[in-house]
Amino acid sequence: MARFGRSTAAVIEVPEGTRPDGPVAGVYYIDTGDCELLPDPDNSNGWLLKINGVLSSHIDLADPLFLDFEYMRWIAALVESRWPRESRPNLRALHLGGGACSMARYFNAAYPEARQVVVELDGKLAEYVRGWFDLPKAPLLRIRVGEARQVTESLTPDTRDLIIRDVFAGAFTPRALTTREFNAHADAVLAPDGLYVVNSGDAPDLKNARADAAAIADTFEHTLIIADPPMLKGRRYGNMIMAGSHVPFGDDPTLARRLLGGAVPAHIWNDAQVRAFAAGTPVRHDPTPEPTP
Repeated sequence: MARFGRSTAAVIEVPEGTRPDGPVAGVYYIDTGDCELLPDPDNSNGWLLKINGVLSSHIDLADPLFLDFEYMRWIAALVESRWPRESRPNLRALHLGGGACSMARYFNAAYPEARQVVVELDGKLAEYVRGWFDLPKAPLLRIRVGEARQVTESLTPDTRDLIIRDVFAGAFTPRALTTREFNAHADAVLAPDGLYVVNSGDAPDLKNARADAAAIADTFEHTLIIADPPMLKGRRYGNMIMAGSHVPFGDDPTLARRLLGGAVPAHIWNDAQVRAFAAGTPVRHDPTPEPTP
């Protein structure tokens, strides 16, 4: 959720066909509305990105390994538990949802030989982010403009170790990215030991979170959820990190300690707890196509 409301900052016009040369605070028109770049009042090297009034990303220009958003730190901890940095330097990652590419910058620093693709719906935003934050160049980091599902369906099977779904339309993930059929596409793109991670945002009723969990549990043999206790108990709007894999997650005490040590301590639900959480929730499916007349 946003830290700040709508701003009265000046609109900055960037000439067509050009790219900003470093970050400048202000409001920018993009293909899907507007975005605002703000200096972080608590970090002289930090920048905050809001998209259509909602806080989306944080970047620390001096330290790509600094993640301001707690849920991103949970994702980083989970991935590094599966693959310690020295064990898979050439990590192959697909990020569905771009924003400021915070997670892609992190993994570029943590796994220097990683090959990453970030899928961003908004082409103008992608150009701005490249100009503001001096992101790693291809082939280390490519930004592909397109719709997340269409891009995922176009990829060659068994070509990614990691897929992170962090796509929102307002407060929730588009339904087309939460169905059993979409999860099957993601599963096909992953290597046999691959990891599918989603940022599932929800209200206290946890209706969408349960549906996400049900679809992931129906697709993958092993699952887990990471979240803070108030979120797990349905006491607030927030984020759950869910993951699916065909390889067991195991019991990593280092991961548990790392999650408890943050500003917002998080707990891990194992596969049995995830399946109990999703029990009785229908798995979402794509709409049935209309018959051809």
